[in-house]
Amino acid sequence: MPTFKLFLACLLFVVGQTFGWFHLNSQFVWDWWKDRPFLALVVFSFPAGLCFWAGIQMAYAEMGEIWGPRFLMFALSYLTFPALTWHFLHESMFTVKTMTCVMLAFVIALIQLLWR
Repeated sequence: MPTFKLFLACLLFVVGQTFGWFHLNSQFVWDWWKDRPFLALVVFSFPAGLCFWAGIQMAYAEMGEIWGPRFLMFALSYLTFPALTWHFLHESMFTVKTMTCVMLAFVIALIQLLWR
């Protein structure tokens, strides 16, 4: 069963991926960011890196291997990326291809969380 520490690691992964999304895609959402790659790097990448660092540390401590946290981080990215892309860029995630990938990502996350 997932522990609170593993839940916190997942939360840190989602927050880190959100910062990562804004780092790469703010240029498409707001014109102001188009010519400011270094500012985006400083503003978004530093907190993203800290979230990933702390999250992987917690997840590794709970799972005892690096593959589990890696797959968990990948699977959780299919929660953040489609939601942020739909909300800010109005690109639908409701295509057969994308929804299939989202479902597979959920399966990967559940395997990593529940299979011990």
